Amino acid sequence: MTKKTVTEQYPDVQPELPPRTRGVIGLFEENCTVCMLCARECPDWCIYIDSHKETIPAATPGGRERSRNVLDRFAIDFSLCMYCGICVEVCPFDALFWSPEFEYAETDIRDLTHERDKLRAWMWTVPAPPALDAGAEEAKELAAARRSAEKLAAQQAAAQDGPAAPREGDA
Repeated sequence: MTKKTVTEQYPDVQPELPPRTRGVIGLFEENCTVCMLCARECPDWCIYIDSHKETIPAATPGGRERSRNVLDRFAIDFSLCMYCGICVEVCPFDALFWSPEFEYAETDIRDLTHERDKLRAWMWTVPAPPALDAGAEEAKELAAARRSAEKLAAQQAAAQDGPAAPREGDA
């Protein structure tokens, strides 16, 4: 009560946002397998996904052909979205992330349905995850992978050295 109030000077001065602020949802398209979990779990049904199947030829002769889903359309209607984050949480392949971008207002409500190009562009505004705790113990999977990589490197170094040349005193 004793301080004078200060008006935020937005849009001239950008606000200081807390780290990991929830703004919009960014799409990392390379990780999307079109599993449709995000669309099924969305309580507002604001995620629209279209895809088609492609056949991949067999990798080896006599092998079996495979099929995979290819993403045709991924859109989120932000006029319906309630920003609950369920889609980000249920994505098993880390294809959806929270972006701190908050300036995406439109003059027409129909323009708030953003397609995958716009969602992909927001992906690059997603901050890096926080650093791991330095005192935490290494994950078992990472430790096993590191040990096997070190063992392989030692084997390769030993193979490059080749058999040891006989010494003068050995006969």
